[in-house]
Amino acid sequence: MAKNPHSPNYDPADDPKVVTASEGLKKGKIPNELPPETQTITFHQRFERNATLLLIASLGVVSIGGIVEIAPLFWLENTIEEVEGMRPYSPLELAGREIYVREGCYTCHSQMIRPMRDETERYGHYSLAAESMYDHPFQWGSKRTGPDLARVGGRYSDEWHVDHLMDPQSVVPESVMPKYAFLMDAKLEPEDVTDLVATHRTHDSQVWQDDGVEIYIDTDLDQRSYWGILANCIGTILDSKQSVVESRMSSDISWNGDFQLATRIEPTYWSIEVALPSPRSTRPAPSRAMSGALT
Repeated sequence: MAKNPHSPNYDPADDPKVVTASEGLKKGKIPNELPPETQTITFHQRFERNATLLLIASLGVVSIGGIVEIAPLFWLENTIEEVEGMRPYSPLELAGREIYVREGCYTCHSQMIRPMRDETERYGHYSLAAESMYDHPFQWGSKRTGPDLARVGGRYSDEWHVDHLMDPQSVVPESVMPKYAFLMDAKLEPEDVTDLVATHRTHDSQVWQDDGVEIYIDTDLDQRSYWGILANCIGTILDSKQSVVESRMSSDISWNGDFQLATRIEPTYWSIEVALPSPRSTRPAPSRAMSGALT
């Protein structure tokens, strides 16, 4: 018989160096028989034992996967889908949201993608990213002790919610939520809402992240110098003085113009009205009013 382990006629019994399992039982020796395929190193084994080759291949796989996932986003104008019925918060809703954040409710009721069947059947569809487009900061998180509250409001009566806030254990015995009965005696003054809106209406903030109205005014009628006004739904203004120098646009956001701006939020749209002074200080002129609406 052939003694080459790679030969199809190879018989381990003909090799004195090999102790088969049956011989090991008879002679009391340790079997050392190995299958013929272990005598050769395949390409996959050689690939796994070469750290450099394995690293290069891993980087190639990650790069290709990243390009496939990220590259299509470059051709999308907006990655957030619009949800029907979404609008900016009214001043009263904004005050309620501040109480929600102040009491730490967002730590247990963070909005998080958790499409489990028991939760969707009990509380409805999970939250969507587009529903947080007016949340600054948004309330997404990785920890949730309580349910996502995005769909709870319409599933229970107002009386149930009042009872649950005052004494959660009386409605849900296994609840670990603290009692918020003191909120019944805490009055919300109109001055507090006014101050809250004024706080959010900071000057020269990052309003370009919000839906807004942008106005450019050619002050010298030469298409080289402009006043820029960007405002969002609560009246936050980002004004700048822009000029064209050597075919390039330069912007000075430290410049503040003398504008008067007012916004109004309706159920289906919000409107903005801007009163502009004369662009030329050397030529006094009556103020001009501009108004527009974003639906």
